[in-house]
Order: sequence, then structure tokens, then C-alpha cells
Amino acid sequence: MAPPRVLALVLAGGAGSRLELLTEHRAKGAVPVAGTHRLVDFALSSCAHSGISDVWVSVQFHPASLAHHLANGRPWDLDRTGGGLVVLPPHRGTPREGWHTGTADSQWRNADLVRQHDPEVLLVMSSDSACTLDLSDVVEDHLGSGAEATMVVTRVAHEEASRYGVVEVEEGPSPSSGPDEPSSVRVRRYEYKPEEPRSDLVTTEVFAFAPRQVLDRLEELARAVRRGDDDAGDDDGGLGDLGHALLPGLAADGAARTHPQRGYWRDLGTVPAYWTAHQELLGPEPPLDLDDPAWPVLTRGGRRGPARVMAGARVEHSLVSPGAVVAGELRGSVLCPGAVVEEGAQVLDSVLLPGARVLAGARVERAIVDDGVVVGRGARVGGPEDITLLGGAVRVHDGAHLPAGSRLPEPQPGR
Repeated sequence: MAPPRVLALVLAGGAGSRLELLTEHRAKGAVPVAGTHRLVDFALSSCAHSGISDVWVSVQFHPASLAHHLANGRPWDLDRTGGGLVVLPPHRGTPREGWHTGTADSQWRNADLVRQHDPEVLLVMSSDSACTLDLSDVVEDHLGSGAEATMVVTRVAHEEASRYGVVEVEEGPSPSSGPDEPSSVRVRRYEYKPEEPRSDLVTTEVFAFAPRQVLDRLEELARAVRRGDDDAGDDDGGLGDLGHALLPGLAADGAARTHPQRGYWRDLGTVPAYWTAHQELLGPEPPLDLDDPAWPVLTRGGRRGPARVMAGARVEHSLVSPGAVVAGELRGSVLCPGAVVEEGAQVLDSVLLPGARVLAGARVERAIVDDGVVVGRGARVGGPEDITLLGGAVRVHDGAHLPAGSRLPEPQPGR
């Protein structure tokens, strides 16, 4: 029997405003992870390991930041004559032209292309999490249940559930990430980022859809938006995100089921979550092995030489990427390619993105330092109380002091 025709749509070009300065000059999917990878790598690697060869990547903000990394899909075996990787930017020249206002709006604007492709299953995946997920299991569950939508779900701390799409299921066993939990349970209610969540079961922003039925629903929502129905879209006059109207409607109609997230999953969509995920990777038994022979997280290889650790340097409990240079003290931190820690400098519990430099005698603690930032000699940045974020290729003046929780450059009003 021939395998089902599956099309994966990876949403990699959102504004990523929750990551603040980290997405000022790059797409969300292009944000570095663990020194050597990018956020988009996790979704593309799941496609590669699951045998999905038709992958479309939707980009919008800072598309150039992703174009070089995607390399025509070669790292994920998607550089094919037929099918493979297709990049979908916003477009003009059709009745669906224009800027995407959210994940559902993006899907509606590309609906004609999806219908022409005619897949049996449409997978829609966000790129603001790091996960290992066998998508072939999701597809099998989805087709076997006959549902219009299958939501991949996991459990989080109840106080964090308001950041996600919250799912309530029918009475009986409810899904989790455990290997013995039921694969598919009917969803009876879905709420998008509710202030007071009624459950700790949330979506991981991976969905399997029955394309024709769901695209028809999006058409009806688009007509409702044109009629002025505020419940059908967002404040910008588009369909907004999948969680605004589409997923609640599917749940209310009994047309959605769950699939438990089995394997690693971490949301990296906020600055605290991004920092925490990196700290987890530094533990004695990290929850994710990027080089796991059974499931390596594939990425575009760099052209950097080996990292250099100079005489007198002290490195503990850290990840040092190719091309990085350490002459000072590095503890509990991640250095991306080309990052530099000069002699006498200290970098503690921090993430230095590509090309960041901490000059002699400076101290950086519990901070995320973006590409091109220079921390001047003898400067003090951050502290143990909160996460400090430096972006925009700024230079911290010699001897300056930035307290914990600082943002440099400072956020502008209305942004």
C-alpha cells in the first residue's frame, strides 16, 4: 500500500515578539539554539526522520535570515527535483495577496496551492519550540480516527498553561507524553491562551488536518470576516491564528482529537523559556541529545574551525561551538560560533550568540547576548535575579554597569 500523501507546512517567519530583541533582526525560526542549531531545524528534522518529503516553509519577517540557513533543503534531504522544500513568502498578484496576520490567515492565503497539491494530510507546525516527534505516528493516528484535526498535546505546569492553546478532552483517560497513554482522545473544548486555563493539557503547535474540510472551514471564516463578524478573525481584518476561531470551532463540533507528544518538547518562544532550555542542556543528563544516532537534529553545517580554549582559560559545565574563543572564565554557559570571551572576563549562566564579544575584565551573568554585541572592558552585565538581554549589535561601554533584567537597546513604545 502506498504511503499517504502528506504535506508539511512549517510556520517559520512569524514576528516572534515574545522573544523581544532576539527577533528584531531575524525570523523566529532563525534564532540560534544550543550554539550550533536554529529553531527551524527541529521541525525540519522531524519531517526528515518521519519520511515526509514535501515541506513548505512559510516566511514573512526577515526572510533573508532564514534563506541562507535553509540551503534549498539539503541538510534535511529536501533538495529534490520533485517536491522537497518550498519557501512561501507573502505575495501579491492574487485575490489572497497580502501580509499574513496569523497562522490561520497564512493557511488561508496559501489554500489554493494546498488544494492543487491535494495532500491527504496537511501537517501544520510552528517553529518556536524544540522537539523530537515522529510525525508518521501523528499521521497514522489522524487518518485512523477520521477526525478533521489532530492536535499534538502535552502537559505543562498549570500556571504556565495560559501561554498556550489549552485543551479539554472527553471523560476518561486523557493523553500525556507517557508511552502507555491512549493515542487519540476526542477534544471537547479548546481555548487560545486563556487568562484562567481550565486544564494543564496544551497543544505543542503541531496539527494534522484533513485538508479539504479544514480549508472549507477557513473559507467560511473568511466570508464571516468580510461580513464583519468579530469572532471569526483578528483586529487586523484577517483570520488571525489557528486558535482564534478555527480550532475552537473544530472542538465544539467534535471534529478534533489529540495525539500525545512523546519525546522531547520545550517551548522556546519567550526569553525566560529560551534561557531555561539552554540551562537544561548543560545538565549532567540533558533531556535532549542533538547527536542521537537514532534521531539527530539536522542542521546546516558551518564553516568555522575548531573552538579555541587558551592557556589560563577556565571552562566548566558549558557548550563551546566551533569558531568560539575562550581565554577567560566560562561557567554554565553556551557559546555560539565566533563568540569570544577575552582574558580575565567572566561569563556565567549565559548564552552568547554568534559573534558576541566579552572583553577583558568584563563580567556577564544570567544574560543572553545577541550577535555582534560587544561588552566593554571591565563592564558588569546582569546578575542572579533576572535575565538580561542585549541585542541590536550594541556596545556596552567600558566599566558600565547594567543591572539584572536590563534590556539594551531599550524597547520602544508600542513595540
